[in-house]
Amino acid sequence: MPNYKELENSMPVAPLKIAALPSAERMGRRINDYLVELRKSVRNDKVKNDPAFHGYIENNYLVSFSTPRFGTGEAKALFNESIRGKDLFLLVDVCNHSITYRMNGYVNHMSPDDHYQDLKRVIAACNGKAHRINVIMPFLYEGRQHKRNGRESLDCAFALRELKDMGISNFITFDAHDPQVQNSIPINGFDNFTPPYQFIKALLNFERDLIVDKEHLLVISPDEGALDRAIYFANVLGVDTGLFYKRRDYSVIENGRNPIVAHEFLGDNIDGKDIIIIDDMISTGGSMIDTARQLKEMNARRVFICCTFGLFTDGLKSFDTAYEKGYFDKVVTTDLTYLPPELSTKPYFIEADMSRFLASLIDFMNHDASMSNIMATTVKIHSVLESYNMRKDVELDLE
Repeated sequence: MPNYKELENSMPVAPLKIAALPSAERMGRRINDYLVELRKSVRNDKVKNDPAFHGYIENNYLVSFSTPRFGTGEAKALFNESIRGKDLFLLVDVCNHSITYRMNGYVNHMSPDDHYQDLKRVIAACNGKAHRINVIMPFLYEGRQHKRNGRESLDCAFALRELKDMGISNFITFDAHDPQVQNSIPINGFDNFTPPYQFIKALLNFERDLIVDKEHLLVISPDEGALDRAIYFANVLGVDTGLFYKRRDYSVIENGRNPIVAHEFLGDNIDGKDIIIIDDMISTGGSMIDTARQLKEMNARRVFICCTFGLFTDGLKSFDTAYEKGYFDKVVTTDLTYLPPELSTKPYFIEADMSRFLASLIDFMNHDASMSNIMATTVKIHSVLESYNMRKDVELDLE
């Protein structure tokens, strides 16, 4: 549990405000509701009466602003209230393709580039008046273009440098494809969080007969890039891990990448075991479905897919078909990026809620308190497992 006493005994950096861009409005509202609830529960009279805590307990922390567009598709950002002296948190989901705008009579869906440009517009509209600007971008913009192979751009590093030059103080993201990209802004705040606690909590809430030990459960990495996540998750759960190696055809490029020829498994016997596949994202889902299919062919009992970002760029039809064929049993993804509305109706879908965690994160950052207060992931996972194994209620706080 976070140490909220530390917050009550320390002053905030400045009055808190959250600017949730249209791409992250739903998440912004949920975070705001949790923050209002958290701060109204404070019992310290000093917090309520000290002028230094002016604006600390409010009914709303969301700032009013807009990003209107002209008929040509050009846009601007406009604040409808003062943000002078505020500790401003900007929340943006660069993967929300459901947002549209009109340009020369045509309807366009906003791309990650559009969302990133709107983020810069909002920062520019601050005019240097905010006390501090923090950016929360759960899916790291251009995070997969993090290194140079041949004559190509370094988009992610360039974007981070650009935001740093615009004056942001802290950058918060989740499950970055390569966290080492933070080397492009070495003296700026860069925090990369992962959601293994939310994964296991959501999974145990739905699967009450899951046995978490080496004889019954195995954590699988679908490729070598996700191995670190799988090893950590397996070690915390006290189970073994395995790896699928992707053999690619490097003589061909399809959709910007080399196609996968086959998946080769490296690991222990999985006969009759439940399997958790863990990765950072589901893009088209083809690789994940193929991995799940092979695991079932190897006589896995159940297959659970846990991914931070459920992008589903090719739609849900392939997942519906794979589920009907019994290739997997559940898909667990967070709500950090836009999820298609129809996904919530699928029998295989489990949502891992991250809004309360983000509310706690913002609260502690507003006090410049140590982030270890809200992380302690290993301890929290062990607590959930202890309650689960004792058949207690596992409806624990996500803080």
